[in-house]
Formats: sequence, structure tokens, C-alpha cells
Amino acid sequence: MPYRALLSACLLFICPAWATEPVSYGRDVQPIFSRYCVACHACYDSPCQLNLGSGEGTARGAHKLPVYDGVRTEAQAATRLFLDAQGAQAWRRKGFFSVVEGQDSQAALMARLLELGHQTPLPANARLPESLEIGIKRSNRCPLPDEFSTYARENPQAGMPFAVTGLASDDYRTLQRWLAEGAAIDQQVLRPSAAEARQIAAWEGLLNADGDREALVARWLYEHLFLAHLHVAGGEPGHFFQLLRSRTPSGQSVDPIATRRPNEDPGTAFYYRLAPVQGVIVHKTHITYGLSAAKLARVKALFFADDWQVDSLPGYGAQRRANPFATFAAIPPQARYQFMLDDAEYFVRTFIRGPVCRGQIATDVIRDNFWTLFQDPRHDLYLTDAAYRARATPLLAMPGQFDAIGDLLGLWLDYRDKRNEYERLRMQAYATAPAPDWSHIWSGNDNALLSIFRQHDSASVRKGLIGAVPQTLWWMDFPLLERTYYQLVVNFDVYGNVSHQAQTRLYFDLIRNGAEQNFLRLMPAESRLGLLDDWYQKSGKLKLWLDYPGIDSRSASGLLLPLADPKGGFAESLLLRYADLNARPDPINRCNGSRCFREGIGSELQGVEQALSRLASRPAAELKVINQLPETTLLRVEQANGRREVYSLLRNRTHSNVAFMLGEALRYQPERDTLTLYPGVLSSYPNFMFSLRAAEVPAFVAALERASDPTAFEPVVERWGIRRSHPEFWRYFHDLAAYIRETEPIEAAVLDMNRYENL
Repeated sequence: MPYRALLSACLLFICPAWATEPVSYGRDVQPIFSRYCVACHACYDSPCQLNLGSGEGTARGAHKLPVYDGVRTEAQAATRLFLDAQGAQAWRRKGFFSVVEGQDSQAALMARLLELGHQTPLPANARLPESLEIGIKRSNRCPLPDEFSTYARENPQAGMPFAVTGLASDDYRTLQRWLAEGAAIDQQVLRPSAAEARQIAAWEGLLNADGDREALVARWLYEHLFLAHLHVAGGEPGHFFQLLRSRTPSGQSVDPIATRRPNEDPGTAFYYRLAPVQGVIVHKTHITYGLSAAKLARVKALFFADDWQVDSLPGYGAQRRANPFATFAAIPPQARYQFMLDDAEYFVRTFIRGPVCRGQIATDVIRDNFWTLFQDPRHDLYLTDAAYRARATPLLAMPGQFDAIGDLLGLWLDYRDKRNEYERLRMQAYATAPAPDWSHIWSGNDNALLSIFRQHDSASVRKGLIGAVPQTLWWMDFPLLERTYYQLVVNFDVYGNVSHQAQTRLYFDLIRNGAEQNFLRLMPAESRLGLLDDWYQKSGKLKLWLDYPGIDSRSASGLLLPLADPKGGFAESLLLRYADLNARPDPINRCNGSRCFREGIGSELQGVEQALSRLASRPAAELKVINQLPETTLLRVEQANGRREVYSLLRNRTHSNVAFMLGEALRYQPERDTLTLYPGVLSSYPNFMFSLRAAEVPAFVAALERASDPTAFEPVVERWGIRRSHPEFWRYFHDLAAYIRETEPIEAAVLDMNRYENL
């Protein structure tokens, strides 16, 4: 129906009587955007920077430039919603154009894009045409109003929602009517409850307390919590807060100060404030951290129990940003490390999942699955040996503060050499220290054991040891954990140029190597070179020679491990010794007998998991269907009682090494790929979904075992797959978020579908 006739037709013939009332953005429109649009249009990788998770984002509109550009030679202006500009006109001055306002007697861009999508529906649950480019690497045209006719003629299937089942008819009419009425946006501002306000006041009181010690601790805490979605004990479900620097004190409206990084000079007097997170919560940026009276008491005990002093407060210059160990040297390192250990999962999530929504700059330097452990503070020489700490601190500075293209090689070599000098110093110091034993591995709470899974350009973190024993493990001490956090979170600028991004990637490679080398100290001395050779096969040998210092292959380990398979023996002992801390026991992937299912589940799910375990931990050379599967597949299993369980099927790609920035495909070893299967949604980015009844699971598994090529895989997708064009795609897709809400309510958020594949 032509746009101009839509409103009158709706009023006269189509819509019910109540529809003659004006459409409300908050009541009627934002729920539709949340249902159909936010799964793509949120965060930095939103197509055309159009963020439809809030009224502010809708009013801001779209932009021609993408945020992600790995080859730009100049840093790009920051365009963070709610921070870098306030109000539609301010965004217009930054190059954004409206998608909801009609121009020159034409309908709004959104209306025309919706109409284009409505006119060209997809065939039900069919594969998309190969000519329709999907995925995050596609080039988005982002047409201006006077470019739309050409855009529609050249891209007839590029209406909205893009490459997915369209809006229900009622929702389509509601949006078109709202646009025809002028697209008024009533801002829905979240406000804290009384209980939340009390906690906010207590935390702001701590962060803004008088005194140099208090100011230095507050700055360190801010730099470590600025990315968090803070939830308050006893607060309202769905309420989250963020820590900001504001020009206004507590009790007044927050006036945020926008700096590119949280450790840059605010340029004026400021106050630390907790402000509500506005808009729809999306899983990819939802990195949660809990606040409570007990946590506040813990912070005070950690940081202010000892009588340490501050000679003078540090500034915000480049050298201060590059070396937080020097900047915050006055704060006892035991307090800083223990604060991070208390919530280690949060901190690892910040650099594995955030602060960006497309993280290949970091993820292509890590294995597809590995476990992470932490060094006990009592046995971390950086904490316990002041003389060693004084020698080490100047060597711990990190690159990325200067981004001149011509200086890239020199900067890299300088920081590489300092890091390697530190590694040699560290190796010498630990060679004379007591041999590491089980007491050297931190076991303070269930954050002590973490599993990391890479899904190409994203990754996820979970408490507990999930999956088969991985090829590599990380053992992180305070300098490793803090450097990773500052390099990938605090100091990383998503709008930075190619030099900044390259420096970040190259230095993180050194950090990964440091965590691997630290783990090798736990292995028998005579086994270390063999393990290192396995981790750095082929071209990795060249990288070992070029950029990494040698390892300690002589100092003894305090662990009595079998020489035939020391890593396997370590993993077996770790699982036994730390069983009470292992948040996710995993009999599915590490089945040692006939009971390949979790304890405490019903007989129906026992049968499901027993059957699914046949897919886990087998190499692609044996289970050829792995070659047909994407990075993250979600299995939705419906039980006879009407309930459903969700499993993540993660593809672990294997590489000869992960030591180089380029040429990943040349190091890929596809015959060694495996699958990890575990209950829950273990990624923010589903690549595909199957839905089946519990009774069908054995047949599903058998079909996958037979699907050795695309032709054999096609019937599996046809029978159980939920393609982008499935008539009930959105019901199934949002049911994944509903499952998270039921099982982990604090983590509930809208998932991303930009990476949903065309199987």
C-alpha cells in the first residue's frame, strides 16, 4: 500500500477503534524495535550506526561511516550513544541523518525500507539467495533519502528487516502509522528505585570521598568498572547502572564527561556518578558486576585497611596511561590483584567480550578453546617482593598511546624488547623461588576456574572447566591480568587507526605467550619444550625465535605429574582437587563411562545428553559434519512436559599456531576441529539454531554422524533447522533470550543475529 494512503486506510478499514489514538513510541514502537530490529541494530557494529535500542538512538539516525575499519590511517571521531552528543541536532552536526523524518514530501527512510521489505517477503524457511550478502563483512550502503530510489532498484531484497522473516502485519501497520503521524519519540528514562538509590549514594560517597588515598583508589576503581553493567543487590529486575565521570555532584542530574578512554584527562573538575543504563539491554555488551553492602565493605577492607600513603596524585599523560603499575604504585598491589580475583570472570569477560562488538583484533591471537587459572597472591613475586616489583614496574608499560603510522615498527620493537626484558627478569626471579605446587594456584572462589571459547571474531567466558582438556592453558598472575585488561579494555580505542589496532594486537600476542609460559612452570621441566613445540608448530617456530624469550626448561615443578602426559595428568588432578569450585562439571564432553549426562536431571534429559555426547570431543577427521557447522549452533530441545532445554554446540577450530596477525587460514588444521556441547547459551552471537523434540535427538545425532558433505547435511537443516526465513524465526530466536532469563536472570538480554548464517 502506498505510504501516503496508509494512515487513512488504517483509520477507516484496517485498524481497531483504539488505533485512532496516536501511536506511542514507548508503549507501541520500542517493543516492535526490540522484537525485530535490536538483534542487528545495537552496539558499534550496528549497520549504518543505526541503534534502535532507545529513543535517543532512533532520533540520532544513521551514518555513512562504519565504526569498524581495520585499515583507516586516521582515528575516527567517537560516536558513542548517550555520551559523545546529546540530542538529534548535535548528532546531525556529527554527520548523522534522520531515518524517521520525511524530507521533500517523501516518506521517511524507515517507512520506505519497511515497505520494501514488506513487498518482497522471503520464501518460508528456504535458503536465502546467494546474491543476498549477509554477515558482518557486507558493505552497507546507508542510502540518504535522495539515494533511496537507486538503492531500492539495485537492492530489491534489501528491505527491512534485512534478510530475515519480516514484521507481523499489525506491527508493520503500527510502525508505518507512527511514521506517518510524525514519529514523535517520548523518551523512556529509567530511574533507580529507593533501594537502588541508597546503594548508589553509598558507592558515590566512597568514590567521591576527600583525601588523596581515596581519590587514587576511586580512579583505579573507575578504570576497572567503567565498562560494567552494575546491578544492585535488592534492586529491580532489568535495572543496571554504569559508572561515569560527571561535571555534576551527587543529587544533581548526571552530566557525563566524554573522553575517548576512561584514563584520559577529564579536563575539568568531576564527580564519579552511577547512572542508569538506558535503552534495551543487549547481550554482547552486557558484562555484569554486582554491587552490595557486602561488596562495599570488601572494597574498604581491601584498599584502606593498611596505612599506605600517596605522595602526589598522578596525572593523565600518555606515560601514565601506558603503565598503570607505575600510575597506581602507591595502592598496595595485593589489594588491586585481590579485587580482580574476587570477580575474575567479570574481568576476563571485559577483554574477551568487550568493549567492542567485533573483537577479531583480540580473538585471532587466542585458541578456540582454553582454560584459565590464576596465580595465588601469596606466591606472586610482584606482590610479595618489593625489590623485584621495583625492577619490574618500568618494564610493564604497554603500547597504543601513539598511533603515527610511520612509528609503528619502532614502537612495536621498543615495547616488545621491554616485555622480553621483563620476562627474563621474571624467569630469573622465579628460578630461585620455591617450586610451584597446588598451593600456588588460586582457589579463593568459583571464579578460579574459567573456560574461554573463541567464535572467530567474538568469544565467550564461563566459570568452570567446560569441554575436553584443551591444547593450551593460561596461568595468569597480577601483571598478566592487569596488562591484558588495560591493553584490551582501558587503552583500546575502537575508533583508532590501523597503527593503534596493530599495536594492540601485537602486544596481546606477547601477553598470551606470557600466560602460556607461566603455565609451563607447572609442568615437569623436561616436558616443557615438547609442549611449547606443540603450541607453536610450523611458522610458530619462527615467531618463537623472532619475538619471544626462551623458557625455563630447568627449574623444577612442585607437582608430581606423569611424564608421558603431564598436561592430561594436571587436568585430571585439577578436576579432582578443585571439584567444589568447578561451577560447571562436564560429563558430556569428558565422559569416562556410560553416564554422559549431568547429575540431577530427569530421565528424558539424561537420554538427550547421552545421545548428544556422541558429538562431543571428536575430531573432524572422524566426525565430518563438523565441516558443515558454523562457530556457534544452538540446539533447542523440547521435552514431553512442555519445557525446553537449550544446548550450545561450539566448533573449536584448530591452528598450528596463533602467533601471527595475518595468514590465519594458512595455519588452519580443519581435520583436528572438534565440538564442545554444553547446556546454556554460551555466545552472544548464534550462527544457527535447530529445534527438535527430545525423542528426536537420537535420530538428529545419527543424521549428523552421517552428514559427511553438504548434500547429506541439507536434509538435517530442512527437517530441524530454523533458517532466517522461518515463519516463526523471531519466536525461536527470542526464546533463547527467554531461556537465559529463566536460568541466569541477571545475564538476560537480547542476542545478536548479525552472524546468523544461511545454512
